[in-house]
Amino acid sequence: MTLLGDFQPPPKVWIQDDQFRGGSFQESLQHCDKSGPSDEYDEAVAPPTAGFPGFSGANPMSAALPLSSSFVVDALKSSDYPLVAIVGPTASGKSALAVRLAAALGGEIINFDSVQVYRGCDVGSGKLPVDQRQGLPHHLIDIVEPGTTFTAGDFRRAGLNVLAAVRRRGKVPVLVGGTGLYLRALLVGLFAGPPRSEELRNRLRELSLRRGREFVHRMLARKDSESASRIHPRDAQKVIRALEVCFLAQHPFSDLLGQRREGLQGFRVFKVGLNPPRADLYRRIDLRVNEMYAGGLLDEVRALASRARNSATPPLEALGYRQALAFVQGIMAIEDAVWDTQTATRQYAKRQLTWFRREPDVRWFGGFGNDPDLEQQVFDWLEEAIPVRSGNRLVLTSSFQVFGM
Repeated sequence: MTLLGDFQPPPKVWIQDDQFRGGSFQESLQHCDKSGPSDEYDEAVAPPTAGFPGFSGANPMSAALPLSSSFVVDALKSSDYPLVAIVGPTASGKSALAVRLAAALGGEIINFDSVQVYRGCDVGSGKLPVDQRQGLPHHLIDIVEPGTTFTAGDFRRAGLNVLAAVRRRGKVPVLVGGTGLYLRALLVGLFAGPPRSEELRNRLRELSLRRGREFVHRMLARKDSESASRIHPRDAQKVIRALEVCFLAQHPFSDLLGQRREGLQGFRVFKVGLNPPRADLYRRIDLRVNEMYAGGLLDEVRALASRARNSATPPLEALGYRQALAFVQGIMAIEDAVWDTQTATRQYAKRQLTWFRREPDVRWFGGFGNDPDLEQQVFDWLEEAIPVRSGNRLVLTSSFQVFGM
């Protein structure tokens, strides 16, 4: 089956005289002042997220004996090449655990956060500083400019290339991030649908700016109520893409999502899920938001806004960024911006957990990724799960160094 990027459109232009295939654009507009669907979005598709720093620094460790040369030798020669994916809510310590596992397994880290792909989005996205990466390669970070639209299809194509290169080097890929749609696109694949129409997208973006995000969400509710119920009204990027597909494909977006897809081949995926106690997670989120605002987020937003053509630039729609932009523009007081960021991020963490609980074959651990006891539990599980050569085992010493024995 062809993937999204390979779909061949007919030669005829899609857009003519305000009419779109699958229904009149003007007809869709005139029905969108009616009330939309329910405001409950516990199971909504996760909106773009800024994420937050998971820890203040990585534990010291030794990479002198990377386990790719001992612990997973047999697996590396297998057709089911090992791949570790770390999932969980924002601020749960995923980055800390990824660094630990990549160092222990002789691996390389691959990001699947939808904001960390953008250059200049460091503070608000919780991007791990270079001096805390333990010299480990980090892929799919800082790969596009902030004004560029980067879709799940773009991520899948880039991710497949990175996975192939990591495998050629004999390293273990460690995927980490909070954008469930990106992970699903890479592991499960994408539906076959129409390619992007920049003309249609621009018109929908302009409509969203002029009439508001809720207006275009009501347009989607009329064309595809199932998709509208799963996509947050403020997630303009996903709403616009769903509407675009509805108009171009002449079918509801949700129908196309149910089609058979081409998943990732040749890898055996080991999924690690982090599920800290909810009260502790919310306290950490509130603290991280405070640190983010005190640590340069406002300056980062000013720099992004000065380069952006309009506020619909993807990173400025993300959690934390849009509230900080509202303060910079004089729309919101700083106290309100911080409070709104904390509230929205706690809600987002809840939606992330809902999304990832639907993910099959996740081994869940009840704690934060930078907790040494939880790290040992994850290492013990991987030692049993990944094929190993006789006589080799994974050991964490009391000084939190990693050795292959």
